[in-house]
Amino acid sequence: MKIILGAGLAGLSAGYALANEDRRVVIVEKNPAVGGLAETIHYRGFRFDLGGHRFITKDRCIEALVKDLLDHEFLDVARKSSIRLLNKYFDYPLKPVNALFGVGFSTTLRIIRDYLKERVRDTVSPRDAVSLEEWVVKRFGRKMFDLYFRQYSEKVWGIDCRSISQEWVAQRIEGLSLWEAVKNAFFKFSGRNIDTLADRFIYPQMGIGEISERLRDYIVFRENPVLTGTRVLKIRHEDFMVRDVTVQSGEDVDEIEGSDFISTIPLTALLQVLDPLPPDEVLDAASHLHFRDLVIVTLLLDRERVTDLTWLYLPEKHIPVGRVHEPKNWSPRMAPEGKTSIVAEYFCFRGDRIWNSGDEELTGVTLRHLTNLGLVQMCDLIDSSVVRVAKAYPLLDVEYRRHYEKVLGYLNEFRNLRIAGRGGTFQYLNMDHAMRSGINAAEKILHISPHEKETGISLQGCKI
Repeated sequence: MKIILGAGLAGLSAGYALANEDRRVVIVEKNPAVGGLAETIHYRGFRFDLGGHRFITKDRCIEALVKDLLDHEFLDVARKSSIRLLNKYFDYPLKPVNALFGVGFSTTLRIIRDYLKERVRDTVSPRDAVSLEEWVVKRFGRKMFDLYFRQYSEKVWGIDCRSISQEWVAQRIEGLSLWEAVKNAFFKFSGRNIDTLADRFIYPQMGIGEISERLRDYIVFRENPVLTGTRVLKIRHEDFMVRDVTVQSGEDVDEIEGSDFISTIPLTALLQVLDPLPPDEVLDAASHLHFRDLVIVTLLLDRERVTDLTWLYLPEKHIPVGRVHEPKNWSPRMAPEGKTSIVAEYFCFRGDRIWNSGDEELTGVTLRHLTNLGLVQMCDLIDSSVVRVAKAYPLLDVEYRRHYEKVLGYLNEFRNLRIAGRGGTFQYLNMDHAMRSGINAAEKILHISPHEKETGISLQGCKI
């Protein structure tokens, strides 16, 4: 029996791959629904994701898998995003007229001057970037960093940009520089090789959670249980071999024995349920690994539509909301006819003021700020929903790597336990990378030989 902890995209993809090879699988998920951060909430006829999730991938086989899962019933959505800054709206990705004249001619000259200055400096004396601030300044210049990157990054992560590892921003906007953005704006190459600049994306008609639901349905169809509402209490191991997992559903406590285990639950949570516990130095290292949490406030509105945007970014600190999106602009089936909704994301730490605020207070704050921005009116509100998502994003600070490697060194000693997914690996993975990490973990369990590895597991007719 193969035991998978967590039914997010990584865990479900691993389960799908194993079930497709006729292996017996049990998936354990503490939440009542599958999907993890890629879940779609259903509420009073409205649907909304836990933050907007667009599916973009360069992985041909993952793309084929998703399209097959959705039975080719998905939307090809045009991205239209804006950044609100200095009481103005700027297109993102960059467009020449909007960018050049939106911030004023003198500021534009300063941006160009700072960018050229950094390029010359890096040519004369190349230097490694450790922090997010150093990485962005090196590629965009100081003025661009101060204008946009600083405020939004610190709002997202809750710490100073000099304390955020460059690994995060390098992963998220790999290959992007000011020059690449300008080329995209002038020559319309549509960001074909840079996800950050991609102007179209795949989206399921009923919300991003449809991908997870289809994965689950296939696993269950192959007679493998997906146990939702089930919490992991203990993972018993001996001589770096996991023997069984103790789980609880309601009042029932059970032990599940297995031969191989994949964990996609948060890395720090995994260490806490190991029995016996890891050595003190490993637990100490894990205590330095932190996550950023998320509060989602969704306003259900008696309006046909609010904007034509897929995303609106709000970097300025006097506005507590970090980002908003209108699900109906992703798919018309995300709201009842004649209605729409706005999803507001608050980046926070569990236990802070935002996390501890009551649902009514958060709804009021959201409504007030979106009203001040001219997006909604008080009389539009039908209802609201507040969802708190713990450990949504691994926080990659400049010191995390040495602690992370100590934890990985310990876990790598296990012969039948593998980690996958964003929280499971403590890496900021996109959806396609999370799915790939789950499939890779499944491949290792199946002991695929080097020759077989070149073709891989057959999923929906595509060799992974």
